[in-house]
Amino acid sequence: MSENYYDSNADDFFNGTVNVDMSPQYEDFLNEIPKNGHILDAGCGSGRDTLAFKSLGYKVTSFDGSIEMCRLASNHTGQEVLHLQFQEIDFKETFDGIWASASLLHIPTSEIDDVLKRLKKSLKKGGAFYASFKYGSFEGERNGRYFYDLTDITAKELFTKNGFNIKKIWFTQDARKEREDEKWVNILAIKD
Repeated sequence: MSENYYDSNADDFFNGTVNVDMSPQYEDFLNEIPKNGHILDAGCGSGRDTLAFKSLGYKVTSFDGSIEMCRLASNHTGQEVLHLQFQEIDFKETFDGIWASASLLHIPTSEIDDVLKRLKKSLKKGGAFYASFKYGSFEGERNGRYFYDLTDITAKELFTKNGFNIKKIWFTQDARKEREDEKWVNILAIKD
């Protein structure tokens, strides 16, 4: 399981991601969130995005599947990060937006529809949903973690099938300098 990878490599992962500048991805997402709105940082990792959203005046609830990442992110953000798996989410129309940066890509195809339904149920009507996946068609184990890659076409199919209105799909290169050759597909969708 991917959470075991993150428990064993928490410090390295934290240090490698905590200072990555994700602000270009924030803009379109935050334009859909009301001032002081409530955001769920789903699979928050280091807590980098939680802290950024908090600093902009948003209320943020965060969770991660790795107990060690929860510990590090709680220390970094100054708030409790919930230890939850995506499959355990049970919020009801609580959030104005869900931010799932490079986290849903660890959910197997056999479970992704259920997870997206749970996340959709967590969003208020009109709520925004941002997610990013590695670009490609690979699914399986890679470097000790499970990955489910998407293309723009498969991303649109997945989110549309699960009842989201696609607002925008775009590509970015990895923001980490040592991984600039990796391509990501970003999805911004709205709950109708």
